[in-house]
Amino acid sequence: MAILSASLGLTRYRVVEAIPDSLWREAPKSLKDNAFRDIDATTDERSWGWCNMDNMLDMDWAESPPEKGHYFCFSLRLDTRRIPPAVFKKHCMIALAGELEQAKAEGKAFISKDRRREIREMVMLRLRARSLPVPAVFDAVWSMRTGRLLLASTNAKAKTLFEDHFNLTFGLNLEPLTPFFLAMDLLGEAAASRLETLEPSNFV
Repeated sequence: MAILSASLGLTRYRVVEAIPDSLWREAPKSLKDNAFRDIDATTDERSWGWCNMDNMLDMDWAESPPEKGHYFCFSLRLDTRRIPPAVFKKHCMIALAGELEQAKAEGKAFISKDRRREIREMVMLRLRARSLPVPAVFDAVWSMRTGRLLLASTNAKAKTLFEDHFNLTFGLNLEPLTPFFLAMDLLGEAAASRLETLEPSNFV
């Protein structure tokens, strides 16, 4: 589990809305309804969804439940097929050369723009079918007492994907706890104007 690593980057969140008591009872089913779907046997470029924090292959939480004490723990799994640009370019050149040779045999001097686009799409699909998706897992720990949540990532794309999928799953919005929002949380809305005019200090 990345969340238990000796060192890692964390993003802190708070849930914007009030969390209904019924959510914690419904949350395990919500995770399963929006769990990760495997794409090993497909040509899909990406797939994402929730999985068990203890085992990224467990999308049914058969190995362990997401409830751990006063925390709700789960992971976002993202599988991505990456075709190196140089590999794609090479196979496009091979496919286009073969297509041009066939066109000349039929008395044609060129390949149309639409046909070139079709060939590029077919090459990409063929390469995806031959490549295995690379998995990435981002652990999340959600406090059932405070509603605060930790995500084991600071990557902007991973955070956006997590926030969107969290909203889709639970119908709740997340707000990153940046220093500005933490100060607002401590000092109240009345301090907003003062905080917005603060300037960084140079201690060097």
